[in-house]
Amino acid sequence: MQYLEGRKYVVQGIFLVVALIFLTRLFFMQVLDGTYKLAADKNTLQRIVQTPYRGLIYDRKDHLLVQNTAVYDLVVVPREVKQLDSARFCELLQIPIEGLRTSLRAAKKYSRNKPSPIVQNLTTPDLAAILDRLGDFPGFHIRDRMARAYRTPNLAHALGYVGAITPAFLEKPKYAKYQAGENIGISGLESYYEQTLMGRRGVQYKMVNVRGVEKGKFRGGEFDTLSVAGQDLHLSIDAELQAYGEKLLAGRRGSIVAIDPKTGEILAFVSAPHYDPKQLTGKGSGNRYMALLNNPDRPLFDRPLMATYPPGSVFKLVNELVALQLGVVKPETGFECNQRLVHCTHQHEYPANVSLAIKNSCNPYFYQVMRAAVVRGQSPNRFEDARLGLGQWQKMVKSFGLGEKLGVDMSQEKRGLIPSPEFYDKLRGYHHWNFKTVYSLSIGQGEIGITGLQMANVLATIANRGWYVTPHFVRGIGNGGPLPQYRERHYTAVDTAFFKYIIPGMQMVVDGRGGTGNLASLAQFGISVAGKTGTVQNPHGFDHATFAAFAPVEAPKIAIAVFIENSGFGGVSAAPAAGLMIEQYLRGKVAPHRKTWENWVMYGDFTKHLH
Repeated sequence: MQYLEGRKYVVQGIFLVVALIFLTRLFFMQVLDGTYKLAADKNTLQRIVQTPYRGLIYDRKDHLLVQNTAVYDLVVVPREVKQLDSARFCELLQIPIEGLRTSLRAAKKYSRNKPSPIVQNLTTPDLAAILDRLGDFPGFHIRDRMARAYRTPNLAHALGYVGAITPAFLEKPKYAKYQAGENIGISGLESYYEQTLMGRRGVQYKMVNVRGVEKGKFRGGEFDTLSVAGQDLHLSIDAELQAYGEKLLAGRRGSIVAIDPKTGEILAFVSAPHYDPKQLTGKGSGNRYMALLNNPDRPLFDRPLMATYPPGSVFKLVNELVALQLGVVKPETGFECNQRLVHCTHQHEYPANVSLAIKNSCNPYFYQVMRAAVVRGQSPNRFEDARLGLGQWQKMVKSFGLGEKLGVDMSQEKRGLIPSPEFYDKLRGYHHWNFKTVYSLSIGQGEIGITGLQMANVLATIANRGWYVTPHFVRGIGNGGPLPQYRERHYTAVDTAFFKYIIPGMQMVVDGRGGTGNLASLAQFGISVAGKTGTVQNPHGFDHATFAAFAPVEAPKIAIAVFIENSGFGGVSAAPAAGLMIEQYLRGKVAPHRKTWENWVMYGDFTKHLH
């Protein structure tokens, strides 16, 4: 009985607490509702959302790239608007009357009780010109906020931009806490790290009279909450290297991606043509955005992440590693340069081993390497044999981070394509294709497609002898490090012991006599470079040029991939560009006598070598 008696008091206590909470909430709601009736006393309650200070963005050397600057917006709360003299209001604001009507309709559709923007990005002089007379127009208020200001003309594609949240965004539950007119990261890092940069909003309740003059805090501010500033981002980007890369590709179409192999940190991320991030800030940014969007050179297109190309001869490195792992070739295996199988681009010595084959980029050699990897006699049916072999080949190739999104901290990454047996079944029909159908994959052509970021990551994987860390831009958030997924190693399906066999040939490409990548050599500075040139067939014009490398070979600090569209041979255009970037990063400067090559990359007519 005592036990039951005790439980009775506990239950009564719980009911009492719940009742008190309910009454307290009811009282608070009545107080808030009642304040809207204070019009009789010429006062009303205003709920002001305090937007937190957005986090800043720095480069790897702590140079400030993106900061905040104060701007002002004129907003309207529709339910507070009385008789509006539209002509007089538009004269004060210097805006067209039809624009005002459109904005008011949009504001009423959004909310009658919440503020919506009428004019944004007012400067301090703009504000001074209207502030004294704004009290004549009830319902209209000034809201100050922080806008983005860029201290660099570079890196626009990675940084992304911030803009006013759209009605479509506001309808999504994910953005329920945002208000019309607030800024939000639209693209790039600003979008990917929106929650980190944004911080936490605060709220203030103020009493104002009908002319908008503040009469003090509501109930002494007991219901106010403080905002919490967003966290800063510390990027892995080297701002000087980034600026140099954008300078090299100015006037070209293509991309340069440089990665620190040991950490996966992205050092440079060049998309050409590029634009100044300042173009998408301040008054008129909407018009400038449309101009960029309609530009036939597509400067908004993020080539390192979104443009997929056949990798060309650079892909021969991956094919060789897969064949070594399968045991169908050895480092000393030689194949005849049999041009009846596939055309070879130039005369060269007999490819007696993998090093000579890589140095001379012998197409027939790599045709036979992949054939040995795919056609292994796993089925007496030659079509099924090819299906089985290609399926195993595809899985091993994808372990290099190809054919899938790598998971970089940007949302617009493309996955590329490493074709599967099912792909060719759909394209050609089940058991209607064999190795001769897909042989172009052996030299990095055909249906295969990879991004510039993926190619740079392949070179980082080779530099590490078989593993990579997912490439990423942010090396530190606030006072901490990167996100956890950017600290893990990913190993390929190829044993680490095999990678050492392809690197001497890659060194011969750059520093060997007659190597196709000699223009990337930095031997004069004591820097060893391992690389591979590529020429990507293009059915719509001149071929694309590519070159990928890492350096120094003994202790790699940079892996790089360069694509230059419609530039032909990789050794002529992409190789010198990569060599200059590596020199800039490792030495901190480009030697004066190397300016000739700098000018060649920037202004040279690469097409002269294509006839």
